[in-house]
This record gives sequence, C-alpha cells and structure tokens, in this order.
Amino acid sequence: MNTFARLPFAFCTAALAALAVLPSAALLDNDQVKVSRALEKAHVKGGFHEHKTNRVMIYLQPGRQRFEYKDGRQPAVFDWKTGQIVWSKAEGMHAPEVVSDEPFNIVEVELKKPGTDKMLGAPPKHCKVEIDNNQVRVLRLKLGARESTPAMAHTVNTVEVFLTDTDAHKAGDAVWIPAGTSMEEKAGATPLEAVLIEVKAE
Repeated sequence: MNTFARLPFAFCTAALAALAVLPSAALLDNDQVKVSRALEKAHVKGGFHEHKTNRVMIYLQPGRQRFEYKDGRQPAVFDWKTGQIVWSKAEGMHAPEVVSDEPFNIVEVELKKPGTDKMLGAPPKHCKVEIDNNQVRVLRLKLGARESTPAMAHTVNTVEVFLTDTDAHKAGDAVWIPAGTSMEEKAGATPLEAVLIEVKAE
C-alpha cells in the first residue's frame, strides 16, 4: 500500500520511542473512514496508481521516499519523521519508492465523505491542533506519566491513533469514537501520545 503525501503539514515529537515495523493490515472500516496500516518496504518501487479520496497520514517510523509522477512534475523526495502527520490530497498518478534502508509503517485514514466546514469548539487541554480543514480537525494529544485529561466530549465522530503503548492499546492501533462520547484519557507509568482525527463528515 504505497502512498503519496504531498504536504508535510505537521511534525513529530522527538520523544517517541522506536516502534517495531509491522505487516500491512486493515484497522477499521465504516461509512465515513477506512483506516489501514501500510508497510513501505525499502528499495521496492511501487507501480503507478492514484488515490480517489483525501487522507490523513501518520508515520510510525522515519524514512525517505521518492515519488515519480505522470503529469509532468519532477520527481520529489520526502524525509518522513516518526510521528509526523500529513494531509494527503487526492491527486494524479504517482509511483513511490522508499530510498532509505529500513522499512516503515504509515497509518492511513481515508476520508469517504465530503466535509461540512463544521465549527468545532476549542481543543481540549493537552491537545494541539495539527490540521484543520473542511473535512477534519487533527489533534495531537500528549500526556505525561500518570497524567490525565478532564472528560472530553466528542461532538463529531473521531478516529484515535495511538503513538505509544497504553494498558489497552499498542502503538499504531486505531479506534473509532462515536460522536456524543465523553471520555477521559489517562496515561499509565509512561507518557501517552495519540492523534485524534475529528471527522467533519456530512
């Protein structure tokens, strides 16, 4: 599952620990999003393909990737960082290749429905806005060891992608949080970091 991510919109935190690279897998799928884990293998050139929908991309390990295009653009090389979040617009035909020596994983959140430009409230405490457009607001949540948030009311459906292990989830896991859910985030003995993708779907 090779990917094209045009805009390196947000960057990682240096505190994230190295994660094991895992095989590609489907993580969740419903009427609003499809979430999958892609394995990008080193020095394997993908065939030309295109993506029909916009996506949020979360890089779980670092890597360098080169893209070729069929629309006349010059090839481009991107250096991805651990924990980097990218807004990837649906665009034309492209062929990727990992040109660094190690494979890496990407969690890809494919958005199935148009956005609504919903106005969302102020981001909760401990959250930083990384991306905000007509389809999604993407927050980075960071908690110190044994720190917790107040109960957070999710006014829209939300995908949570974990960047660190928790008592219930492994780094790289994704869960669906329905609109109307009010929940507390709580770290254990180690810090917690996660990405919240708030879906502004019709």
